[in-house]
Order: sequence, then C-alpha cells, then structure tokens
Amino acid sequence: MTMPFYVSPEQRYKENADYARRNIARGRPAIVLGYDGGIAFITENPSRSLRKISEIYDRIGFAAVGKYNEFENLRQGGVRYADMRGYSYDRSDVTARALANVYAQTLGAVFTESKPLEVEIVVAEVGATGDDDQIFRLSYDGSVAEQNGFVAMGGQAEQITTGLTERWRPGLTLSEALLLAVELLGRDPAGGAPRQLTPAQLEVAILDRLRPRRAFRRLAGQLLERLLRSDDPTSDVPHTDDRRPGMHDTLTGDGEGGDEGGGDEGGASIDDVIDEVIAEDAVPAEDAVPAEDAVPAEDAVPAEDAVPGDSSPGDSSPGEDGQERTDDGSGEAAGERAPSDDGDPPATEG
Repeated sequence: MTMPFYVSPEQRYKENADYARRNIARGRPAIVLGYDGGIAFITENPSRSLRKISEIYDRIGFAAVGKYNEFENLRQGGVRYADMRGYSYDRSDVTARALANVYAQTLGAVFTESKPLEVEIVVAEVGATGDDDQIFRLSYDGSVAEQNGFVAMGGQAEQITTGLTERWRPGLTLSEALLLAVELLGRDPAGGAPRQLTPAQLEVAILDRLRPRRAFRRLAGQLLERLLRSDDPTSDVPHTDDRRPGMHDTLTGDGEGGDEGGGDEGGASIDDVIDEVIAEDAVPAEDAVPAEDAVPAEDAVPAEDAVPGDSSPGDSSPGEDGQERTDDGSGEAAGERAPSDDGDPPATEG
C-alpha cells in the first residue's frame, strides 16, 4: 500500500500564492485613483465588450485584473449581494467595506481549499467629500487592504505604484489624474521608449461625487480625447448625461448643448429631453384647420336633436328574419302597426 505524499500547509499555500501571482502579473495593469470630483478607474483594454471596470451599486465601482471568467463571476455575485441588501434593508446599507468583506471570505475560502483564483480586485466607494472616499484592494488569497488615494494592480504594479507615490497628490483635476495614469501605463518596464496610448486602447470610468444617486459613468469619444490632451482646457466632465436616446452610462461629449468642460450645465436633463420630444410631436401651425373651414356654432346639430346609435333617423335595415326593421328600437316589421289600446287588431296595408 502506497502512502500519500504529505505536503505541509505552508508549502501548499506558498505554491498557490506563487501560481496566482505569476499568472496575474501577465495581464495588463489597472489604476484606481482619487481626484477632486470623485474616483477614476483606468486600464489598458482594447476590448469593447469584455469589461474590467464595472458598476456594482449606486456609488460603488469595481475594477479587476487577472482571469476574466473568474473576476466576472465575482462581479456578478457582488451585484446580486448589493441588490439584495439594498432591497432588504436600505440603499445606504450597501457599502464598499461590507462588499469587500464578502469578497475576502470568498477568495480566502477558495485559496485554502482548491486552486486559487487568479484575480486581484478593487472595490471603491465615492463619498460626499474626498476624505470619505474608500478604496479597498483584495488579493487572490483574500487579504484586504484599504488604500489611501490610489492603487495599482496587475503587471508592473510595483513600478506604477512608485510613480503614483511620487507624483499623485490630493486635489488633482480629472484631466491631470488621467494624464498621470496614462503616462504610467505606457511606461516600458525594461526602460525603453514609452508607448503612446490612445483613447481607443483605454477603458476609463469615474465615480462622480456630484451626481445625486448613480455616480458611475464611463468616459469615451470626444470627451475622453479632450481630457487626455494637455493643451485642452477641459478638466472635468458634465454632471448630467448626454442628450441622446438609449442608455446613459457613458459620457462621450457628443450630445447637443452643455459645456463638457466641467460645469453644472453640461448635458440636458431628462425633463428637457421629454419637453423636446413633445414639441417635435406637436401639430405644426401650417397643418392646423383654418378658422374659416371650421363648422359654425349655429350650424352644429343640437344635443337634444341628436339620435343615439350609428344609423341616421328614418333608416331601416333588414332583421335576422329577412324583414325590414326600423331603427326606432321597437323591433316591428315594416308595414305593420302595433295593436291599439282598445284591443282592435292591428291594421295592415292592402
């Protein structure tokens, strides 16, 4: 009888950690950092459908690196947890700290029992002020760390963290924060020439502190291009949605009106859009009925002379038995008379 090989827990956990760390380092990095108006998420991701940054709840965002199918399952579980807790108690009871605790339990249980999940995730919640913002980083083994101001994960995380430590400061505008993150993402770890990342290669989202309820918005299109140009005065995003139909989870700056350079008047409210649609559906003045063609009041049929029903007075129609019946509702055949009160038989026409 062969004896099973014994592996100490320390050795097994070390091998699991090396395995997960090595595979996570192969992926593209992601950066989460605070700015004066909220929290920004940015990563290199040319895919338009496989998202690494997502919304969890009203003021909570999610970012991840590693194996897509694994962190996507975690994201979906977090959304279900947040929805159930908000429905059962109150929306204010859904917090990033509680969600991070749930994720930590899941990651820790998997790490100790089977193959570790090859993921690192960040859960961030925007507060009423910058001091109230919360950013939690969760590793593959379930460990949780609260970050102050910024966090980098994935490949080149150490070099990017060093750059953020040297150059990040509280109160950066959104444009300054994105330019800093893009510069660090484009650095060559081998010391070569930096890469110039275009907006099409990036996935960018924010948690906007000034939005009343759902703070998460993605950035794309012309608006993102202006934010990533150092010579453009655009420094923030509008705090209302683009004026266009469909979903409004992405700000592109392509809507009509509004100052995309950051102001309280950027974009149009839903009430403005509804008023505009009603105005477009209204009958134009040239198509209205002219006053001279209207029926004069003296020629209208008086209400007391109107006959109920669809037929005009005096009309007759054949009944079910083939006889003509009048429209007075009596049900008598044409040419017949009702019997008189004195009992005489009804007279018939010759």
